Amino acid sequence: MTAYVIADVQLTGDAEELAEYRSRVVATLEPYGGKYLARGGDVDVVEGAWTPGQIVLVEFPDVAAARAWNDSPEYQAIAPLRIRNTDSKRLIVQGL
Repeated sequence: MTAYVIADVQLTGDAEELAEYRSRVVATLEPYGGKYLARGGDVDVVEGAWTPGQIVLVEFPDVAAARAWNDSPEYQAIAPLRIRNTDSKRLIVQGL
C-alpha cells in the first residue's frame, strides 16, 4: 500500500548547504521507489492556525520502502545538511 513522507520545512540556516542537500536527495529516493509529488511551492492554508514553511510530499510504494529510504546510509549521509539548516517536521503516513 502506498505511503507518503510529508514534511513541513522552515529554512533556518545556510541556504547553500540546503541547496547541496536538495541536489543530492533525489538520487537517494530512486532505489526505494520514492518520487516527489510536491517540493515547495505556494501553500494556501484553508483552515486552522498553521503557518507552514515549504511542504514536501514524497510517494513510496509502501511504508517499508519509506522507512528503508529514511534509514538508508545514502540518505543518512546527507540528512545532517537538512537538520543543521532547517526546522522541519516529518512523518510517514500510509495511503489508501
